[in-house]
Amino acid sequence: MNGGGSEEAAVAAAPVPLEWKFAQVFGERTAGEEVQEVDIISSIEFDRTGDHLATGDRGGRVVLFERTYTRDHDGNRRDLEKMDFPIARHPEFRYKTEFQSHEPEFDYLKSLEIEEKINKIRWCQSANGALFLLSTNDKTIKFWKVHEKKVKKICDMNVDPAKAAGNGPVVGPSIPTSYKPYTANGGCLDKPLGLSNDFSFPPGGVPSLRLPVLTSNEMSLVPRCRRIYAHAHDYHINSISNNSDGETFISADDLRINLWNLEISNQSFNIVDVKPANMEDLTEVITSAEFHPTHCHMLAYSSSRGSIRLVDMRQSALCDSHSKLFEEQEVPGSRSFFTEIIASISDIKFAKDGRYILSRDYMTLKLWDINMDSGPVSTFQVHEYLRPKLCDLYENDSIFDKFECCLSGDGLRVATGSYSNLFRVFGCSSEGSTDATTLEASKNPMRRHVQTPSRPSRSLGTLSRGFRRGADSSGVDTNGNAFDFTTKLLHLAWHPTENSLACAASCKGFAAFCPNTCGRNLHHLMLLLKYQGSRRKCNVKQMFLHAAVPQGFGPIGSLDPIWAKEC
Repeated sequence: MNGGGSEEAAVAAAPVPLEWKFAQVFGERTAGEEVQEVDIISSIEFDRTGDHLATGDRGGRVVLFERTYTRDHDGNRRDLEKMDFPIARHPEFRYKTEFQSHEPEFDYLKSLEIEEKINKIRWCQSANGALFLLSTNDKTIKFWKVHEKKVKKICDMNVDPAKAAGNGPVVGPSIPTSYKPYTANGGCLDKPLGLSNDFSFPPGGVPSLRLPVLTSNEMSLVPRCRRIYAHAHDYHINSISNNSDGETFISADDLRINLWNLEISNQSFNIVDVKPANMEDLTEVITSAEFHPTHCHMLAYSSSRGSIRLVDMRQSALCDSHSKLFEEQEVPGSRSFFTEIIASISDIKFAKDGRYILSRDYMTLKLWDINMDSGPVSTFQVHEYLRPKLCDLYENDSIFDKFECCLSGDGLRVATGSYSNLFRVFGCSSEGSTDATTLEASKNPMRRHVQTPSRPSRSLGTLSRGFRRGADSSGVDTNGNAFDFTTKLLHLAWHPTENSLACAASCKGFAAFCPNTCGRNLHHLMLLLKYQGSRRKCNVKQMFLHAAVPQGFGPIGSLDPIWAKEC
């Protein structure tokens, strides 16, 4: 009885506050260098093991990174045993390869340009040392295989002078001096052809003669497109998701969700269709879709009206009727012109165990329990200080930005991006309180660090609704901190097994160049590593399994989010 109570108390307790530290950056900007539109990262994804990281950009390129391990301490075992805290083991990612996934196209029937921008990347199950992944733009999905292959190269090597002295025969003993050549139709000439021994080496003797030789000692990564899934979507593809069965995946556009088999590219099944008979009756569109991580028959998709539908594919071939509907009830009297716009869900993610669904709308993160459809179990305010500026955000179209969200592998924390290259990390607990941390995607992530114990809100009706005119691209929050609408952090991914975050920070007038990408520009890809705030003794084995740094931060500030001024 006591043991069970202690476990329940541990689950209910809030997660330990973490101290975040910078780990790595790809793409160091140079002064005065302008950012190119095609170099801005549009998708980022870890594989299931966390050993590989893939990014896609607006130029249709996919760049792969591979994890390597480094340690901060190179001492011997005796020195490690004397230390009173474990060694921090930082994950590092090095450039692996890149390839052009999509090219710009033009639909002549609809007179529509198709961008090469990579909308989504999803890793598939690896096999035989090869990596497999799916990438998509607005219309076409491609299945890629990246594997190592021996590269044959031509090397020039001199003839051994000991075997060919003077003006001897060039062909050597391996080729007969007399043979009967065959014609193209298979016949044989009666008259043999002889090789004359009067053939002499070029002027300069044997050292000046070079014969080509093929060698295949080097290994090279070769990307190969195995399948192309095209001509199945009339509208722009916004989501792709792999099934846990390892054989199928879904692709979603504004009105339909299609089910594909990885090995069949010319056929798909339409499982969800929300297109009405009359387009004037259209009230919502599909914004994101995701397969359940363990149940291959379940999937969820979100809509522009702020609702999430859970679908069971075993019920019918056409899954227009949902199994469960997750939707927060609107507070009476709180409706405004921007209510439906900011309620649109831009991204959803399942927790690793499949019990919870995380959704991101413009203003908040919401955590849903699939067993409770009455409302979200937690609501996290991301940038509530922007509510008085919704009118300005609407005028410059920033209110339509699509921010992504992610969960940690243990399900104790969630994260999402904001403006000014900031992102927020929230701790989840069943006690009803959360720890909110604001970090900046830079080499000093704690520069704008604020960690506050906050209380998740279940209602937006009591929040202020005033508007204040200001600049289109910048402004000041309630605490006097400047923010910029043009520097937004839309894409980020959480390592599947560790507390590491990969963030793709985009900003106008900010460019970064990665020297390890064969001259390609990567737009400020950040890798941030956290450590648990505790100091403790451990043996050598624990030192290589746990990461820890000096004491972490305690609660700071009031119940409202605080945004620290930039130093």
